[in-house]
Amino acid sequence: MNDEVPGLTRAALHRARLSRDARFDGKFFIAVLTTGIYCRPICPSPQSKKSHVRYYATSAAAAAAGYRPCRRCRPEVAPGSPAWLGSPAVVRRALRLIDDGALDGASVEELAQRLGVGARHLDRLFARYVGVSPIAVAQTRRLHFAKQLVDETTLPITRIAMTAGFGSLRRFNEAFRVAFHCAPSATRRRWHADHHPVADEEVSLTLSYRPPYDWPALAQLLGRCAIKGIERIDARGYARTIRLEDGYARVLVAPDARENALRLNVARAQPKHLFEIAATARRVFDLTADPAPIVKVLSGDPRLAPLIARHPGLRVPGVWGTFECAVRGVLAHQSCADAARAAAERLVQRAGDRISDAADDLSLLFPTPQQLSTADLDGIDLPEDKIVALRALAQAVLDGQLPLAGAADELTASLTALPGVGAWVAQYVAMHALAEPDAFPEGDRQMRRLLSETRALVPSAAIRQRAESWRPWRSYATLHLWQAAESS
Repeated sequence: MNDEVPGLTRAALHRARLSRDARFDGKFFIAVLTTGIYCRPICPSPQSKKSHVRYYATSAAAAAAGYRPCRRCRPEVAPGSPAWLGSPAVVRRALRLIDDGALDGASVEELAQRLGVGARHLDRLFARYVGVSPIAVAQTRRLHFAKQLVDETTLPITRIAMTAGFGSLRRFNEAFRVAFHCAPSATRRRWHADHHPVADEEVSLTLSYRPPYDWPALAQLLGRCAIKGIERIDARGYARTIRLEDGYARVLVAPDARENALRLNVARAQPKHLFEIAATARRVFDLTADPAPIVKVLSGDPRLAPLIARHPGLRVPGVWGTFECAVRGVLAHQSCADAARAAAERLVQRAGDRISDAADDLSLLFPTPQQLSTADLDGIDLPEDKIVALRALAQAVLDGQLPLAGAADELTASLTALPGVGAWVAQYVAMHALAEPDAFPEGDRQMRRLLSETRALVPSAAIRQRAESWRPWRSYATLHLWQAAESS
C-alpha cells in the first residue's frame, strides 16, 4: 500500500504534506524512514526530506510496516476514511462494519458472510486496497482508542485494557509496546487543568473532522428534530440520554474552539461502553465525511449550487440507534418537522422509560421494541396507519425478521417489506442510521417541489434521473434540499 493512496498521486501527496491542509487529515498518513514514526498531514513537527518520506492510506498499514504513531499529532484521533472511494463496494462496507464493531465479537468468516463473499476473497481485497487484513484494521482501531483513553482520561490502565477488548493487562501492554514503543503508563499525561475540564464521573474525548464543518447548520437540523426529555441543544452543545444494556448514559457534544474537532463528554457510562459510544458519536455527527468531493459533485446541479455555496460544510445528522431512527422515519414520512417531533414526544412520554434520578430536563429514554409493541398508543393523536406501522416495526425486531445489525441492503429490504413502512422510511434509515452517503428518499414531496421550475411537482421518475448526477452523494443533496424547504 506504500505510496498508493486512492485519488492522490505521489506528487499530489507531497504537495498535500507540505501544505499541512486540514482537509487532507485522515486521508493518508506520512511515514518517515529516519525516525520510524508516522504522522497526520497536519503534524506540526518539522517536515522531513522528500526522499525520507513514505505514504500510507491507513494508519493500520503504516503500523503494519513497522512505524509507530507520532506523539505530537496523535494519528489515533485523526478523522476516519471518507468512504474509501478508491475501494470496491465490498471493502467500503466491510470497513464501515468494522468501524461499527463488527469484528469485536465475531470472526472474519462471519463478517465475510454478512458481505456475501468468502473470507479468503475478503482478505485478498483488503491486502490490495487497504494494505492490511481486516483483523489488523480492527486491532489498530481498538489500540488507537485505548491510546486516546490513556492520553485524555484518568481511567486506570487495567480498565482501559478491558475497554479496548484485550483479555488481560499483559496482552494489552505487549500490544501497546509493539505499536507505540513504550508502556501505557509511560505515555500517560494529564492535560492541564484548564484543558477541557470535566466532572470526575465524566470522560471527555476528541472527535476530529475535516474542515469545513458547519456546526451551526447541523445544530439547527438536530434542534428541529430534538425530542423533549431525551435531547437538548443549546449554547452548550447537543446533549441526550442513551440507553445501555445495563442502564443509561448522558452525552454532550460541542465544538472544540482549539482544533478541528468536537468534544464528546460521556457521563454515567461504564468504560466498556465508551468505545461503542464514541464510534456512534462519530457516525451521528458525520465526522468521516470529506466535504471537498461532495461540494465538487453537487455544485454541478444549478439548483443545488447556491445551497452548497451557503453551506459547504453541511453534514448529515445521524440518529443514535437504528430502531429509534426507523420510528422517527415512520413519524416523519409525509409530515413536517414540527409535527414529526411533536408525535415523537408524545410517543416517548407514553412508551419510554423515566429516569428517576434525573438532575435536569433530560429525564426520558427512547422506548425499546418490546415497550413499543405493548404500549397503549390510543389518545396520543397518531394516525392509525402510523400506529400499524410502528407495531409492525417493533414486532419485526422482536421476531428477528428485521436485522438491525445486518448489512444495509438486507436491512432496507426488510424495512421496505413491512406494512406502512416502505421504501422512503428504509432510505431515511440508511441515510440517518447507517450513514450511507448515497441513500435517497426519492418520494419526498418537498424535494419534488423545490426542484420544479414551476408550481407543479416534478415527477418522481424525473427526480430519479436528475439524481444520477448527484451520486454517490445523494444523501447530502437530499439534506440540502430539505434544509432549503424548512428555511423557505
